[in-house]
Amino acid sequence: MSRILLINGTVLTMNQDREVLRPGYIVIDDERITEVGPWQAAGREEALLASASRVIDAKGKAVIPGLINGHTHLFQTFLRGVSDDYPLSDWLREVIWPGSIAMEEEDFYLAALIGCIENLKSGATYVMDHHYIHTNAGNTEGVLRAMMESGIRGHLARGGVDLSYEPKLRETEDEIFDRTDDLLDRWSGEAGGRIDIAMGPLNLYGCSRGFLEKAAKFSRDRKLITHIHVAETRDQIDNTLNRFGLRNLELVEAVGMLGPSTQVVHGIWLDDGELELLAKHRASLIHCPVSNMYLASGVARVPEMRSRGINVALGTDGPGSNNCQDNLEVLKFTACLHKVQQLDSSLLPPMEVLEMGTLGGAKAMGREAELGSIETGKLADLVIVDMEKAHISPVHRYSSALVYNANGNDVHTVLVHGTVVVENGRCTLVDEDEVIRRAQARVDRLRGRLASQYPVYAIRD
Repeated sequence: MSRILLINGTVLTMNQDREVLRPGYIVIDDERITEVGPWQAAGREEALLASASRVIDAKGKAVIPGLINGHTHLFQTFLRGVSDDYPLSDWLREVIWPGSIAMEEEDFYLAALIGCIENLKSGATYVMDHHYIHTNAGNTEGVLRAMMESGIRGHLARGGVDLSYEPKLRETEDEIFDRTDDLLDRWSGEAGGRIDIAMGPLNLYGCSRGFLEKAAKFSRDRKLITHIHVAETRDQIDNTLNRFGLRNLELVEAVGMLGPSTQVVHGIWLDDGELELLAKHRASLIHCPVSNMYLASGVARVPEMRSRGINVALGTDGPGSNNCQDNLEVLKFTACLHKVQQLDSSLLPPMEVLEMGTLGGAKAMGREAELGSIETGKLADLVIVDMEKAHISPVHRYSSALVYNANGNDVHTVLVHGTVVVENGRCTLVDEDEVIRRAQARVDRLRGRLASQYPVYAIRD
């Protein structure tokens, strides 16, 4: 048995009492936390030190549960910054669709590997990737291989559309379900349980009602999470009203897709009745504030959702519309966006924002018994943040400093499943420099193929 002892850090446990241990200690045996407490009051420091195969001294640092990135598109690391200042529909048509269709299998693997590195180094130990580009047989395998190799806890929502959308990205119903079954057989539970598969109908405007109904049954039969974009723009509401006489979430309910295992991504334009549906069915909302601001899609009613008892988790969204995946940065954007939108500085204090990034994500994933807080028996997914920086120190309240001061560059050490995957700000399982070198070469090649047909890919500054 491998035993890691973490000492001297300020531990924000996120337990039921939101206990902060300053300083605290954590004992990790293999992949699980077996002890947590105040270090100076342990009374048996010498015995604990002697029993450990490794000691991590977190003096001057904060220790938090791993953040959970509830929604991203890892392949978009290859497409970020191609062109900014587009509304969603134009951005998809002129930037994302052409670029993703031109990407090859190796591109998807490297893009996802960079995305996993970025998530780990900014405090996310768990990522839900909504992957919907199936132009090559090995695209999805490449994303899953990147998750496995990087050491991140990865959940892939196998996306698909059968109706209106970019024609080259459509699939038949049989193709979607057969390929999802294949992924479940080969990947669910891989890497010691770090890897899992979800059902991910991409959106409502690209899917027929029949397909949505079958997808809902597919998820229920296999006890899967269903992950779907809903009400991201006002136009999407008009689409389902015109086609079915139903608003977005009304349609999700009507096809049997709304339940405790449903993750509603964005949910910006939900009305009062739809919020009632979210609460009634105990579905989770995945809030992506940076992307919603970047694309000018709108502001989700997060404070009101929380007041209604709706579980809210946080996501970066894809790096094409963020344009990074800095999970600590998302905390600050979450707090500030809703304060200014409602002109109420009391909204979403730091501990509530941390709750969404940790406990909210764990609940959305159906993993609250194992993740989201630092408690005995839970999996050892931990993030150590260096607080002795000029832009953070001196610290009065650690929750405030984490939300309003820290960013991904302050992450010092990350453990996933009891394994150190980031140490001194560098990934331990992959060669970051080599990955970045290979990725840049592939992106330069990609731009060369696209530049003559798509002007945005010809512009460099």
